[in-house]
Amino acid sequence: MNTTPSRRNFLKVSALTATALSFKPFYILKAQPKSNGEIIGHGSHKYKVHLGWGNLDSSEFPVNNCHEMVQDSKGRLIMVGDEVKNNILVYDRSGKLLDSWGHEYPGGHGLTLWNANGEEFLFICDPNLGKVVKTDMKGKVLLTIEHPSKVGAYEEKMNFKPTEAAIGPDGTIYVADGYGSQWVLRYTPKGEYIGKFGGPGDGDEQFATAHGVAIDYRNKANPTLLVTSRVHNSFKRFTLDGKYLSTIFLPGAFVCRPVLDGDNLYAGVCWSRLKYLNQTPNSGFVTILDKNDKVISNPGGTKPEYRDGKLQVMVQDYPQFMHCHDVCIDSEKNIYICQWNAKKTYPVKLERV
Repeated sequence: MNTTPSRRNFLKVSALTATALSFKPFYILKAQPKSNGEIIGHGSHKYKVHLGWGNLDSSEFPVNNCHEMVQDSKGRLIMVGDEVKNNILVYDRSGKLLDSWGHEYPGGHGLTLWNANGEEFLFICDPNLGKVVKTDMKGKVLLTIEHPSKVGAYEEKMNFKPTEAAIGPDGTIYVADGYGSQWVLRYTPKGEYIGKFGGPGDGDEQFATAHGVAIDYRNKANPTLLVTSRVHNSFKRFTLDGKYLSTIFLPGAFVCRPVLDGDNLYAGVCWSRLKYLNQTPNSGFVTILDKNDKVISNPGGTKPEYRDGKLQVMVQDYPQFMHCHDVCIDSEKNIYICQWNAKKTYPVKLERV
């Protein structure tokens, strides 16, 4: 076979190459160098990126996956991860380390802060151990929720890999079994089993990766429960006793837990979709919704677009992030991002501008 290119083919290839070079590159799979100080986001929710905000000496305070973060009443930022040398890292808002503790959570994943009339507690979910623990702010275990088969809620063979907890206005504990059997289980404040709802499937009331759960108090007279269904690219809304109400569909966004702050709903997006609507590695961003559950900004993602009232597919736009697993919002509306599977990086800060 003659493999020598003809002049016509050479000119054709040259033209195609020139055309390709004229397009703006899309770096989602092969990231361009990261930069600090870049402004990302849309509308009134724009942010300056501080990639090294949470960096520490990894020989002394290593991280594997930075899973979630909460802020306590003192303004301290508390992060949970799955590195047993220091499951919990406590920062101030400048990124200075204030404290570290925890060596017993090899799958440290979910972290929820509960303020009970001025006294604060943490709920830690570990899907590797298959349990949820309530602790004081120094890590002393006060309550443990174990495999639901012990209270007759599951069969022994069913997986229990809890990923998140939320505490209702009456102290009811909601546990999302997001890596296990896809139920949301309810317990009394003392850990006594009440019931469950959801389960695996594609029905409106069912879940595909029930990764996060949170109480939505934005309607103060009628608080509801938001549950992530990550594979469905959605949050699903329920009454506090588990009756399905509605779905917030976020096409393209594999969202993690819902985080409520003021009128807004925030979430880390662990993956987005790409060319063939497939789940794409290293494609995370952050999404922000208003009080009407409409997406208003996607820091690190494409600008939200609605056509005939329907939200269009959202994907990563700038390669600032890899897999955004959770966000925490401080009193100045800055965002702190925890990432999973991100080369053992520490939390990132987005400064509101």
